[in-house]
Amino acid sequence: MIKFLNKLVSPAISLFFLLNMSNTANADTTVSAEVSFIFNTFLFLICGFLVMFMAAGFAMLESGMVTSKSVSVICAKNIGLFSISAIMFWLFGYNLAYGIPEGGYIGKFLPWSDSSKIGTGYADGSDWYFQMVFCATTVSIVSGTMAERVKLWPFFLFAAILSGILYPIVMGWQWGGGWLAARGFSDFAGSTLVHSTGGAAALAGVLLLGPRLGRFTKSGSPAPLKPFAASSIPLVTLGVFVLWLGWFGFNGGSQLAMGTATDAIAVSKIFINTLLAGAGGVMAAGIVTRLILKKTDVIQMLNGCIGGLVAITAEPLMPTPFASIIIGGIGGVIVVYGTKLLFSLKIDDVVGAIPAHLFAGIWGTLAVPISNPAANFGTQLLGIVAINVSVFIVSFVIWAIMKNTIGIRLSREGETKGTDVTETGVIAYAIRD
Repeated sequence: MIKFLNKLVSPAISLFFLLNMSNTANADTTVSAEVSFIFNTFLFLICGFLVMFMAAGFAMLESGMVTSKSVSVICAKNIGLFSISAIMFWLFGYNLAYGIPEGGYIGKFLPWSDSSKIGTGYADGSDWYFQMVFCATTVSIVSGTMAERVKLWPFFLFAAILSGILYPIVMGWQWGGGWLAARGFSDFAGSTLVHSTGGAAALAGVLLLGPRLGRFTKSGSPAPLKPFAASSIPLVTLGVFVLWLGWFGFNGGSQLAMGTATDAIAVSKIFINTLLAGAGGVMAAGIVTRLILKKTDVIQMLNGCIGGLVAITAEPLMPTPFASIIIGGIGGVIVVYGTKLLFSLKIDDVVGAIPAHLFAGIWGTLAVPISNPAANFGTQLLGIVAINVSVFIVSFVIWAIMKNTIGIRLSREGETKGTDVTETGVIAYAIRD
């Protein structure tokens, strides 16, 4: 009998305590500063991991989009630029962005140092890590655009300047509390601050570099695709899926907090909108290419996904799911027609980064006031022009100086043999008996 009563009473007592705990939780939904600190730090670290994984996505996408004689160099560029970005962002970048006076223009040339306190709401190191992988993403955008004819080490030099100085300065104009933040410019996760910045830097470089040998005919139309065929469409597809996965960290982590239920709900909404915008970009690009080319262009569908993701990045929290599909879909359409525009101008963007990041980034930033009443078109346009023009001009000057000193383009012979042979001596796809 006693054993029976114990079996009956023990679950009842457990249930009583659980109900009491539940009622207490309902009565007081706040958590301690330390618990909030832990959850916020965890968000930065986990989302930072996802954004770092995007480096692999860029490497795979670019490796698949270039011809088979240039794959090893793409791998070298991507592991190199990530490492350079990490060092430079520690050395100068973080404090140039976040050491900026309120409403100012530039921070301090000082290395990052840890001064974590509970009162900051998160560990300083987690914030540095999260912001650093954003910096590396910006530099990655430049890599594929100039592929197959740019010299490796001049590219690394530009990567150091972009990651250590140029990107942190414009980033600080809003995220560091600079002059654009004071004017109300809104760019939640970096449609302009990250993606258009990378696209503008890439455009400046590719204009000075010129197209690949034989890419355009004398009449100006693109040459037949065969000599310039992508080395691996499956690899491009894998790269896009990796980028899509990483984008949840990119946008979700930009909530910058997960210490409350409100923050957790916001991150969830951001995930949904990010997913749907990418899907909208894929389908819009597929439909448009089917209508205008009578074929469904898989490369444009893949880049359409990126265009859709870039477009929603400026404001992934406020739109409805349906609005996110539309914003992403327009991003996908912009990619298709942006690619056609570059062809008409004889600009050789190997991976389509300029339409996907620069053009779609501009659209996404302009679209913010549609769902966010705190933003306005005039201020958004001001930020777009200020950032893109500044980055383009400074990048153009840097590329021009390097072009006229150390040189930025491979020789005709080196380009013909392929960058794998001339730059690394490592053949990515060797044919063996």
